[in-house]
Amino acid sequence: MSIVTTDRRLAVLDAPSNLGLRPPAEGVAPGCYKAPWALRDAGLLERIRASDAGAVVPPRYVATWQPGDGVRNGPAIARYTRKLAERVAEIREAGRFPVVLGGDCSILLGSALALRRTGRYGLAYLDAHSDFRHLGNSPHVGSAAGEDLALATGRGDDYLTDLDGLRPYVRDEDVIVLGVRDEEDLRDFADTGIAHVTDPEMGGLEAARKVLVRDDLDGFWIHVDADVLDSSVLTAVDSPTPGGLDATGLVRLLRGLLDLPGAAGLQLTIYDPDLDEDGSQAALLVDILAETLAT
Repeated sequence: MSIVTTDRRLAVLDAPSNLGLRPPAEGVAPGCYKAPWALRDAGLLERIRASDAGAVVPPRYVATWQPGDGVRNGPAIARYTRKLAERVAEIREAGRFPVVLGGDCSILLGSALALRRTGRYGLAYLDAHSDFRHLGNSPHVGSAAGEDLALATGRGDDYLTDLDGLRPYVRDEDVIVLGVRDEEDLRDFADTGIAHVTDPEMGGLEAARKVLVRDDLDGFWIHVDADVLDSSVLTAVDSPTPGGLDATGLVRLLRGLLDLPGAAGLQLTIYDPDLDEDGSQAALLVDILAETLAT
């Protein structure tokens, strides 16, 4: 078992929100809200020698939704975004490096808002999917976990995209998506200025450096959706997808990103302990984070 030694002062913050996901079955709440507990139980804080920054408790999950209602749990997500942004900012102001444990991908809005309040930041978005649904490419919006990148780049209702009058939280040209594999998702990025690399092991770091290491940026955030891993490696996500990274490849990619100047924080999302009965996939994710954050 490796123990992290690091120049970064790490702080783990739980963001156990499932507000951005549709119910996996009628009457069932998405289980990703349990992810921080499972990762902690698998020894994450001890492995990476992080301080405990506590948790930001989300509002109640409401499953009822109909097309035309707008973003599922939208007002609750807006409130949660502000609370999460404040806590991420506190960690950074204390000189620590936030490691945020989701929850679903909609927690991106809180992290992005925290950074936007202090400057202009880029985004390394590791995901098998674009999470870029908006009314410009879809007949309706629905669950923010499939829309968070669109929302973070200013596409959507003001109450989610323009908090504090700071739309967009991240500009298109400051984003690189690494690992997206669906052809339809890739088409969503046409004419946007958002960079993307389907196989991040083939030139992903070089592309990321061009996007994220620039004089006009104050740094960048790293978002990791667990489904960036191949479905043969990790299945405890809502949409496991073949063709992704193995554990070694993800560690290599994340280490490369963290070696770039300006890394401001990292978050992990979408892992669902309800789909991991023996806890082996939580242990794998803890191994990946420990190896990633080791010097």
